Amino acid sequence: MPRSDGRAADQLRPIEIIVDYQRYAEGSALIRYGNTHVLCSATVEAGVPAWLRGQAEPQGWLTAEYALLPRATLTRTRRERNGLGGRTQEIQRLIGRSLRAALDLSLLGERTITIDCDVLQADGGTRTAAITGGYVALARAIQRLLARGELATSPLVTPIAAVSVGIVKGEALLDLDYSEDSIADVDANLVQTGDGRLVELQATAEGSAFDRAQLDLLLRLGEHGIRQLLELQQMVLAAAPPL
Repeated sequence: MPRSDGRAADQLRPIEIIVDYQRYAEGSALIRYGNTHVLCSATVEAGVPAWLRGQAEPQGWLTAEYALLPRATLTRTRRERNGLGGRTQEIQRLIGRSLRAALDLSLLGERTITIDCDVLQADGGTRTAAITGGYVALARAIQRLLARGELATSPLVTPIAAVSVGIVKGEALLDLDYSEDSIADVDANLVQTGDGRLVELQATAEGSAFDRAQLDLLLRLGEHGIRQLLELQQMVLAAAPPL
């Protein structure tokens, strides 16, 4: 099936990650998955949620917040002033779960890291872009804590990246844009560690049910994309200016 942007079925959109996009955040990254642009920042604060305080073995915490800016989409999206919608809550919990898998929280001390993911422009895959970019912001914040001498050992245990896959008109595709996602028969999001372990798999039959062989195909396709994203993360972090 010809794709709207001419990509091969197993090809990612052009991906760009700009490290230290925000001056004041402990870590930040602007990530572009094609026409999906997400600004990710990591804020480090002393203290942990009440249910983690006073434990015999102190540990830190990581949480995430996600927002879709009003004109990130074709028509204006109203700001969520009267409480978060279900979709927003689900996505930010996914981001938090995914990025906690990158950390040994016992090495963080009694600190909380908040990952803010703000969608500047949406063209499909905002949650996967937020996770991939959020990891870069997180890693940069940890680098800063180590450089300041506030941490003796890095709590990072693995890189994390995410990508969407799906079946559109009978064909398995990697990294769906909105035009593909909106008509997909099967829509899936894959979150993986640097050594290939699954953190989360979300797969839904939007049109017709799918079988195990199709699921295996989507997993292989997603792993192919995530390997490339992990390489890009490490490259941009290695090339970032010293702190």
